[in-house]
Amino acid sequence: MTETGSHYSELYAAYAAGTLDPGFALLVETQGALRRDVRDAVAISEAAAGVFLEAEEGVPMAAGALDRVFAAIDAAGTADISRADAATTEINEIERLPEPVAKLAREAHARSGWKRPARGISRLDLNIGSDAQVELYRIQPGAAVPRHTHGAKEYTLVLAGGYSDATGSYGPGDLAVKGPEDTHLPVGDEGEVCYALIIHGGLRLTGAMGIVQRLLGL
Repeated sequence: MTETGSHYSELYAAYAAGTLDPGFALLVETQGALRRDVRDAVAISEAAAGVFLEAEEGVPMAAGALDRVFAAIDAAGTADISRADAATTEINEIERLPEPVAKLAREAHARSGWKRPARGISRLDLNIGSDAQVELYRIQPGAAVPRHTHGAKEYTLVLAGGYSDATGSYGPGDLAVKGPEDTHLPVGDEGEVCYALIIHGGLRLTGAMGIVQRLLGL
């Protein structure tokens, strides 16, 4: 699924209202950075939310609330990100990813580093307090994510490069949605390394890798 439309209207409305899960809010913000049509759809939802907000009856702010907000903004703007390994290829690639994924990826890289689940595949847990698993995948050209199904819906947003599976090819800004009934084997396209933001409820490997996964209780 690569297009936007009424299917995503509830997602954008929840984002505009500030009620969207952090993982999906990240997805909306990042896809908006890559695609003009998504930015326009979100802007319409925010305008509609603003109309409803204006109609709401105001409530008094807690004492010192505004000062605390400004202090939090100042702290966020001066966060110290370690640059000890800024010269590595992966860090340089991360720097070219759209915000806010790039910032979260830098922090996750410094905190826990990449996991290597398969040859040519790297996975970075962004750990942003979502109810779902929110991960950044790095897929080298020709490398394959092991064939798998899903415990719940999987949302894959391509940030750079591209990948292909039996359903088609996906490039920057494309969003693929898979359900528990889907089994697929994503393979990195030739050329640029593929980076993808993936939100899911757990991958279930199939074949021999699935047996290993079950034996290890992964």
